[in-house]
Amino acid sequence: MIRARVNVLLKEDVMDPQGKAVGEALNSLGHHEVRNVRVGRCFDLNLTGEDPAAARVAIVEMCEQLLANTVIEKYDIHLVSAAGGMS
Repeated sequence: MIRARVNVLLKEDVMDPQGKAVGEALNSLGHHEVRNVRVGRCFDLNLTGEDPAAARVAIVEMCEQLLANTVIEKYDIHLVSAAGGMS
């Protein structure tokens, strides 16, 4: 089994009103060190099989078809090996 984490965020040139609201709220709570917040989504996937390359191909397809709106969002894929390391 292969475990993967997919992080989806708005592209840098796309306005993030939710991130702006969170950043302003953190500042109002006294966290003035926060300069920018981007809000996104995280998907943890468990896939059958043992081939990381095949898993990555399948996950890219999932992202392109459903998990991310690639017009305005970008995604990062992190495969987690059986030993728990990231690749």
